[in-house]
Amino acid sequence: MTRQMDISLRDEQEATRGEERSGTLIADLKSLFKAPVLIANALPVFVGFWLALYFTDQSLWANGTLFWLTIIGSTLLMGGALVINNWYDVDIDTVMKRTQKRPTVTGNIPLRTVLLIGIAMSAAGMVMLFFTTFEAAIWGFIGWFTYVVLYTMWSKRKYTLNTVIGSLSGAVTPMIGWAAVAPAYHIVPIMLFLILFIWQMPHTFAIAMRKYDEYKAANVAMLPVVRGFQMTKRQMFVYIACLLPLPFYLGSLGMVFVTLATLMNIGYLAVSIQGFFAKDDMKWAYVMFLYSVNYIAIIFLLMVVVTLPIFQ
Repeated sequence: MTRQMDISLRDEQEATRGEERSGTLIADLKSLFKAPVLIANALPVFVGFWLALYFTDQSLWANGTLFWLTIIGSTLLMGGALVINNWYDVDIDTVMKRTQKRPTVTGNIPLRTVLLIGIAMSAAGMVMLFFTTFEAAIWGFIGWFTYVVLYTMWSKRKYTLNTVIGSLSGAVTPMIGWAAVAPAYHIVPIMLFLILFIWQMPHTFAIAMRKYDEYKAANVAMLPVVRGFQMTKRQMFVYIACLLPLPFYLGSLGMVFVTLATLMNIGYLAVSIQGFFAKDDMKWAYVMFLYSVNYIAIIFLLMVVVTLPIFQ
């Protein structure tokens, strides 16, 4: 009886350790792929694809294979870029508190394995995009190259321009989705590109303000670290003001969209103005961060909602 109890106890302990290892692996993979960022980048791809179908009078169901090739391909490509970023930035991540649990820092996943994963995902994503259209693949490559080479390997540590370059890589995502269906020289994908590009600037600045001490310790050339909070606030205001006219170029989505998007832009601008009078910069930066996250999600989801068949 005692021997059976010992065996049972050992089995239970092994099962517990297995569950812990499994949980750690899942957490490591989420961190490695930067899951929230990856999901956030997949949404504009979908919206670009959806709107291209809408404006060319095509059905999503009739383009199911193309849809999955576009979504999975772009997600793999973006995921590969993010993994390579983790591999390259391991020295910075070691210093910054918010990134010290990444598997590249803890050593849970060897750096050579991380690099191979990043390359394999990037290659698989590019191949899948080439099965959509050549233009979609080109937009995907532009985004990948801008993020991996121009942002991660060249500008991030040296120039405050890094935010502009990083924003360019994120802004091509709706172009990928649209170009998989139709040529992306239409006014709608161009406006989606501009909205994403401009929005990412104040969004990233808000994060950089909140993580000022960490970026400074890691010697990353973020604008708040190099030029201070006041300059950062002024630039945030200017970029948000540049969002104001963009909804009016999307009148083809209807007055409901134009009105709601304009109201959201005005609200965004009002919050940015509050920053000039804020007594607690960190608290204000957190409010800006929350507004920006909800802003972009609502704007892009609204584009889908107003083009649903039930509203036509």
